[in-house]
Amino acid sequence: MRPWLKVVVLVLLAGVGALLLTPDPGPGGGLVGEAAPGIVLPNLSGRETSLSGYRGRAVVLNFWATWCAPCLEEMPALSAAWRDSRGRCLEVLGIAEESGREEAQAEVTRMGIGFPILMDAKGDVARAYGVTGYPRTYLVDGEGKVRRVFTGKISRERLEAALVPLVPASCAGP
Repeated sequence: MRPWLKVVVLVLLAGVGALLLTPDPGPGGGLVGEAAPGIVLPNLSGRETSLSGYRGRAVVLNFWATWCAPCLEEMPALSAAWRDSRGRCLEVLGIAEESGREEAQAEVTRMGIGFPILMDAKGDVARAYGVTGYPRTYLVDGEGKVRRVFTGKISRERLEAALVPLVPASCAGP
């Protein structure tokens, strides 16, 4: 084999190896460490809510749909984490996708969800976050940067463990 051909083959193999060994951040994973895309959406009452209004607090953004069984299964855990963390610089925002306001309200009422639910009727926010399936949960720190992304149903324990470094020490509570 010609020497230059050996070099070309080695370079190609090295490139393919680098692509295969580089971890895929997954959809939305590329946002980790970046500023969270802005959100201004109506809540179930129609009042606009903005992510920027939660600066200084850790925020859990949970993208869900009323037809998504894993989404509905994780809602009680998200609600319990929110309820137990009130007043400790933590907020949970549910962002309903591919669901009507009435359907979302019915599920929220049925499950006794207390945290705010926002309606992303056109899916613009989901696209900005790279959401390709539900549920998808993003953890945003007090400075507005995405710190973690979870794909699929998340347990309360896993969520709370991931939030420990994000909640400001001055808000740690009891």
